[in-house]
Order: sequence, then structure tokens, then C-alpha cells
Amino acid sequence: MNAIHPQMHLHKVELKPKDYKTDTPSFWCAGCGHYGVLTGLLRSLSEIGVDPNHLVSVSGIGCSSRLPYFVNSYKMHTLHGRAGPVATGVQLARPDLSVVVTGGDGDGFSIGGGHMPHMARKNVNMIYILMDNHVYGLTKGQCSPTSRQVMKTTTTPYGGLEEPLDPIMYMLTYGATYVGQSFAGNVKLASQLIKEGMEHKGFAFVNLLSQCPSFNDIDTAQAFKEACDQVPDSHDTSDLSAAISAVNAAKKAGRIPTGLLYKTERPTLDERMAELVERVGGGKDYDLKKIIDLARP
Repeated sequence: MNAIHPQMHLHKVELKPKDYKTDTPSFWCAGCGHYGVLTGLLRSLSEIGVDPNHLVSVSGIGCSSRLPYFVNSYKMHTLHGRAGPVATGVQLARPDLSVVVTGGDGDGFSIGGGHMPHMARKNVNMIYILMDNHVYGLTKGQCSPTSRQVMKTTTTPYGGLEEPLDPIMYMLTYGATYVGQSFAGNVKLASQLIKEGMEHKGFAFVNLLSQCPSFNDIDTAQAFKEACDQVPDSHDTSDLSAAISAVNAAKKAGRIPTGLLYKTERPTLDERMAELVERVGGGKDYDLKKIIDLARP
């Protein structure tokens, strides 16, 4: 097991999934796929044995970003699209904590899209769970970056004009070291990907396709379920080219690849920062000017 969060294993606890659930009543619509995401996360936390006192849940704005309210942890409900930078700061300041980011396709890849490549390339030591329902649900149903062109919304009554963005392809090319995808209704697979992502050393990105019964009548739970194909056991998760080819092949066939698509390891951002501080003879009272001078070309 590759432990990205030392504290996670130094302070393991035995709790049931329900013990990680707060008393805050859920306010998602009936039939929303986000319930499956929450269930998967709670199961993962229980299986790993994460101490709630060493868990930080960070989110932005949107229906999906309400998830931290329902998890027994420290939590930060941040500005729209800014969950990633805030979570990065938390992880660098306290690398001993488990950091979980949850957000939607709009929050993560529209206003927050500029942050995604940098979290991936820097290999920030945390998991980012994207709850992808292909629509802006909180603001009553507008096109999101992942909406299909055939979907008619309140602001695009004749359908969309733009090509939908593929979060998986983006994260593979940006340099994420763990990339997985599942339908939120497949709680077993979703939970497995979240668990392995939290145990992974580096930036883990898990895309969970989540139906919106109120504002997206195309990408329904049944539609997602029927379109998903889990990658075979023979798929080489260490081969980036194989992962990209698998996604491209599935897209051409009108299918959605699920499961663990790619996994590799390289130094994390907090490890590089610690090495830099040590290299310049720093500690708690390190010389900031010395670090700046060393970084100059």
C-alpha cells in the first residue's frame, strides 16, 4: 500500500461508514447521483480507517460542493472554482492530513479549469473527486463544460454549440498520477477508486458520472449505466499511451471507459518543497531570501 497520508495510518480508527456521516440533512434532489458519491466516499473512509480528526474536506460551489456538509471532518466550502488552490494550501501546510476535494464539472472545469493542470503537474498529494452530471444543477440547469450538444437547457433551448470537454483526457494529458472513472451508481467501483486514490502517493483524480434527475433528462442513471464499460483486467494501468488509447477507442464507439485507467508515481509537491527547504539549510526558521536566490536562473 502506498500511503500518501502518513497520519492516515498512524491514527487509524475502526468506524463504520455511517460514523463518518454528519447529522446535517441532505438536500440533494431525490434520485440525484451525488448520493452514490457520498456513499462511496463514506465506505472508503471506513475501509481505510481514516481518523475524522485528520481529514479535511474541501469544495467550491455547486450541488456537488455541498458534500463536505455531510462528512464528519474538518471542512472548507470555498469560492466557485477555488477548491483546488485552497486544498493545495492545506496539504502543503499540513501534509500529515488526508485532503479530499469534491466538486462538479462546472466548478472544476469551467471557472476552476485553470487550476486543474497545475494540481496535476505539481502532483499535489490529495484526491480530487469530480461529480460529473453534465449540467449546472444549482443554478437550475444550464450547459456545463461536459454537457453534450444535444442537451437543451434554459440558456441553450436549441442545444449546445460547443464540444463537450472530457475530464479524463484532460487529466491524463495534464499529468495526474492516478486517473479513474466510474458511474456513481456503481458504488462498489466508485468506492474502490476513491479508496485507492486516497492511498495513492500523488494527485489522484476520480471522475464519477452522476445523474441529475431535475435538469438533465439525457444523461440519466440508466443511460450512464448502459454506456459504461469497465476496462479489462489486461489493461496496463502504468501505460499512459494505453490509457489514452482506451479512452479514444471508447469515445469512437460511443462508450464510456470506467475503472482505473492510469497510475504512476513521481515526487509529490510537498516532498519537493521539503527537499528544497532542507537543501537551503532551512527548517521552521528557514531563510526565504536564500530560497528565492537559489530559484533564480
